[in-house]
Amino acid sequence: MNTLEPLPADFYGYADLLDDTDKKILARVREFAEEKIAPVADDHWARAEFPYELIPGFAELDIVGLDRDWPDRPAHSRLLTSFIRMELSRVDPSMATFFAVQAGLALSSIDLCGSDEQKERWLPAMRRMEKIGAFALTEPHGGSDVAGGLETTARREGDEWVIDGAKRWIGNGTFADLVVVWARDAADDQVKGFVVEKGMPGFTARKMEGKLALRTVQNADLTFDGVRVPAANRLPGARTFADTNRVLRVSRGGVVWGAVGAMAAVYELARDYATTRIQFGSPIASYQLVQDHLVSILGNATASLGMAVRVAQLQDAGTFRNEQAALAKRQATLMLRDSVARAREVFGGNGILLENKVGRFFNDAEALYSYEGTKEINTLVVGRAVTGIGAFVGRARQKP
Repeated sequence: MNTLEPLPADFYGYADLLDDTDKKILARVREFAEEKIAPVADDHWARAEFPYELIPGFAELDIVGLDRDWPDRPAHSRLLTSFIRMELSRVDPSMATFFAVQAGLALSSIDLCGSDEQKERWLPAMRRMEKIGAFALTEPHGGSDVAGGLETTARREGDEWVIDGAKRWIGNGTFADLVVVWARDAADDQVKGFVVEKGMPGFTARKMEGKLALRTVQNADLTFDGVRVPAANRLPGARTFADTNRVLRVSRGGVVWGAVGAMAAVYELARDYATTRIQFGSPIASYQLVQDHLVSILGNATASLGMAVRVAQLQDAGTFRNEQAALAKRQATLMLRDSVARAREVFGGNGILLENKVGRFFNDAEALYSYEGTKEINTLVVGRAVTGIGAFVGRARQKP
């Protein structure tokens, strides 16, 4: 594929903001997604198994860490890396999430918080996808409140740190070669970052079963039972939760693009179905109520894409703020929920058949809606920014 054809859901042509070099890279990603990922996506989703055979293809694309400078490759724009997330999610949000953990959360943690020696030790192998990364923050008892309620602990003993605790919902966790683990330092009660490598004694990973969304993603329950981590594996730039939040701020903007990609997918699926499905002697696309669904999905996708593009531009400019990430994530995933429901309705009963794909996106939307900050938490982040008043802590009713 030498040219980048416009996507039907890119109604205003936002991809034209990319230069010709970036468009060629994006065209290669689209080709890989459509020719390699799409044929196996439904089967692996149904079996909740990961297509490990696709990893060499990802590596060949050489798209990990595109937004940072390497000795042999200058940094590309955040706009390009964001469009890549959209293209992957348009075919399979599970594989887009796998890639986002590798190229986003895991790699960014080391890039933003690691020493020069740590970056040299791990990042080139992650770029080549010879080492797969994971990001371990969420815990069995801590989701939205993890900043203040982190239970996993680390204590210094000589030239080692000893980590105890548990993590949950860790994408790539079952097979990751290295896991960025966030733990509370027993000495100063501050959150710090560590790289735990596969095979370290006391570290175990167990696949979570029974998921109804992003089933291909291998989420894991991780346990740390006196895991001894060399001091050289502590990320020196991760000293408090504020440093953790630097990583989350970047990744939260990426979820917006995942939502846009999923909306682009269900728009195409619903439009194509509506123009070929005959009922009462006519394509159902000829009926006003069906057209309302299609235009509403397109409107959601277009509005979200416009917001997502501006997010990427602000990231490139270095002026991106937490509340901007929060608003974009909140709105895009709300509109994604509406869009997948409308697309499912266009398909009628056929929408629950996996072969028609829309049901897979319907389920996957629930994960995108929840992870990287719930609607409620992101609402409060924006609410604090616009009012100057924090409303995170509920107050118990006073008895008369």
